[in-house]
Amino acid sequence: MSRDLILAPSILSADFARLADEIAEVEPAVQWLHVDVMDGHYVPNVTIGPVVVEHLRKATSLPFDTHLMITDPRTYAPQFVAAGSESVTFHPEVDDDPLDLIDRLHEMGARVGVSIKPAQPLSMVEELLPHVDLLLVMTVEPGFGGQSFMPEVLPKVREAAAWREANGASFRLEVDGGISVDTVGQAVAAGADTFVAGSAVFGAPDRVAAAEGILSAARAARPDG
Repeated sequence: MSRDLILAPSILSADFARLADEIAEVEPAVQWLHVDVMDGHYVPNVTIGPVVVEHLRKATSLPFDTHLMITDPRTYAPQFVAAGSESVTFHPEVDDDPLDLIDRLHEMGARVGVSIKPAQPLSMVEELLPHVDLLLVMTVEPGFGGQSFMPEVLPKVREAAAWREANGASFRLEVDGGISVDTVGQAVAAGADTFVAGSAVFGAPDRVAAAEGILSAARAARPDG
């Protein structure tokens, strides 16, 4: 099944002093906004909390694709949904009952994703895949923006795409880390349909042109064009 391609620029790479303006600048060219949440425990960095999402919700109608790189998603995921995140992705190994958390977030009306780091196998989340809306495969080690794409993760993306096809699943397959006009084609060829790009968009002088360039490269890499 051919899925629409989605680009979700990460606001982690935006200017935090003028986030609303930065979002307005990219809004015409993208489908989602990616919100990286880090707690200084699961990863060695601290970013933002639900209050920032709550305020940004007033500045844009774009869906927030929120990635929780934290040790306590059970406490904070519902808070991000309540603040305005349409989609919340968490790392299931930190929760005692991830399926219960998925169900709870679905009951709140959110899309729910699970994520795996580069060294983690697909088998770690396989039993959850029939229940989620998104699988996020990290193509860098989570924790910091601006890292280089890890092509050695692509076989896992292909494995996830093959699993989705074989099992008639409908989850989106997202990649995050080092995505740019030069790397997005590899991710598309492996089966990804949703792309997080940070510095490749917000670090460009023309953010709309950068976003459009990444999406054009993604479309060009699809077998069906």
